[in-house]
Amino acid sequence: MNSIINHILISMPHMNDKLFGNSVIFMCEHDKKGAMGLIINKCFNKNDLKELYDNINHKSSEILNSISEVYLGGPVLVERGILLHSEKAYSEKSIKISDDFFISSDKEILSEMVRNKKSTKKRLFLGHSGWSAGQLESEIQKGDWLIQETSPAFIFNIPVKQMWNLSLQSLGVDSSGTTSFNEGA
Repeated sequence: MNSIINHILISMPHMNDKLFGNSVIFMCEHDKKGAMGLIINKCFNKNDLKELYDNINHKSSEILNSISEVYLGGPVLVERGILLHSEKAYSEKSIKISDDFFISSDKEILSEMVRNKKSTKKRLFLGHSGWSAGQLESEIQKGDWLIQETSPAFIFNIPVKQMWNLSLQSLGVDSSGTTSFNEGA
């Protein structure tokens, strides 16, 4: 399978997993060693974040308090913040995913984001989703995930509650799991 970096994974309607059901995941890494991505359509509510505040240092809670929405990137390292942004605006420490996307987890970068309200499109995630070698490929082969190209407009502008349905619909699948094809095409 070719790398699916800079694509989204869309969970199929039959997936009943509490965390990954109805999820859209932006893929940041994918190679023969495994894969890493960020769930882009699930936000923490402020009460959930308050519980996390007790387990993190003051500087981290200051960052979290300054942002209106914090996203659950996945179950791995939930105490670690990852900033997904649209341009290399924060530091040379940002990791380039593509020409359109960068990620950063350096606390200095996160603090700078809070101090400097740049117009850069960005989202802050706690945790990430990870797969060991061959695991994601197996899940895709079983039909648990669909793969689709994505854009900054989708990631940063589409309302979170609409992402999953819109992604499925764009591939001809409705949320009930049935496939529709354009007749006469």
